[in-house]
Amino acid sequence: MADLSAPTKMHALVMHRHSPGVVLRSLVIGLTAFLTVVDLFATQAILPSLTRHYNVTPAAMGFAVNASTMGMAIAGLVVGFLSPHIDRRLGILLSLVLLAVPTTLLASAPDLTVFTILRVLQGLCMASAFALTLAYLGEQCTSMDAGGAFAAYITGNVASNLIGRLVSAAVVDTFGLASNFYFFALLNLAGAVLVYFTIPRVRPMHAMPATQSPFAATLAHWRSPSLRAAFAVGFCILFAFIGTFTFVNFVLVRAPLSLGRMDLGFVYFVFAPSVVTTLFAGKAVARFGTRPAIWAALAVAAAGLPLMLSSHFPHVLTGMVLVGVGTFFAQASATGFVGLAASDNRGVASGSYLACYFFGGMAGSAVLGPLFDRFGWAACVAGVGVSLAIAAGLTAQLKLPTTEERRQ
Repeated sequence: MADLSAPTKMHALVMHRHSPGVVLRSLVIGLTAFLTVVDLFATQAILPSLTRHYNVTPAAMGFAVNASTMGMAIAGLVVGFLSPHIDRRLGILLSLVLLAVPTTLLASAPDLTVFTILRVLQGLCMASAFALTLAYLGEQCTSMDAGGAFAAYITGNVASNLIGRLVSAAVVDTFGLASNFYFFALLNLAGAVLVYFTIPRVRPMHAMPATQSPFAATLAHWRSPSLRAAFAVGFCILFAFIGTFTFVNFVLVRAPLSLGRMDLGFVYFVFAPSVVTTLFAGKAVARFGTRPAIWAALAVAAAGLPLMLSSHFPHVLTGMVLVGVGTFFAQASATGFVGLAASDNRGVASGSYLACYFFGGMAGSAVLGPLFDRFGWAACVAGVGVSLAIAAGLTAQLKLPTTEERRQ
């Protein structure tokens, strides 16, 4: 994109943090995130219905639904490589318009294989929009505003988890499975309309130096111990999140909890506290630092795991709230760290982070699904706990480079 002094860049992103425009900016950023990734987890609310529809095991259906993370991981890498040469606005627009295509086709997917392929295609489109938006925010925001902007974007992601799941359950319960995917295709197109009217037409901020290829830029990021650790933390966070909120659906509909389809949708009000708490991630990082903020968030998530093994519904709900609050707060903090730690080629860095993040989701489904099928819910929760513990260990390596290190 053009340099920060360009008139188009005086769009709300560079207004004073306490001005009324910051509130509008945060709303737009959050709504864009919501409409970009609303398809990602909404389908989890209807997992039991899909499992019956395709007559497969929970692990098979869980892997198919979460196959979108495979597409997101691939797209994160590809878009990261090409990011310096992609018009942010056009790229996000095309991604959201194209996203509506596989979303619509899911309504008539004849078998699990086709369903899985369409979910991968959804992931490709979602991650393209997601990565380009993160790169846009990293380039447009000052260091002072970056934490708040990234927190607003992740908050929109959180809201998509809550509202998307609730709406998905309601639509399926009222109109059937096919109508659910048609409805979400309309939301994808609404996201494209929002981007068209709110993101200014700008160029990539930095042209890639002629002597540095995207591959070289990626290697430069991976040589940084802090960025490597941040990528791995992202992997562990989504591994834990997917393991928790995919397979808990099957626990909730079985005895002794035995929830109905619409009740299962309402359960996801457990994400409501996360919508609020994630907004404060930027402020927490600014006040206490990235590492303490992530450690505290991971501790909150870990505290929820034993509660989710209870046979008492209020205990399980409380555990879900804590895991949601902790993982989303950690994700917002880690995402903001990557945007600040990568002094150059932030689009490439964001793409690498997102690739690791979504590979973590795919791994969470692939590893914890068989554990759930073979050994039960307790084994799945134990796997989530291991992932959170690894993330906590890796967080110790998150350190922003000094001014002298940036010059080198």
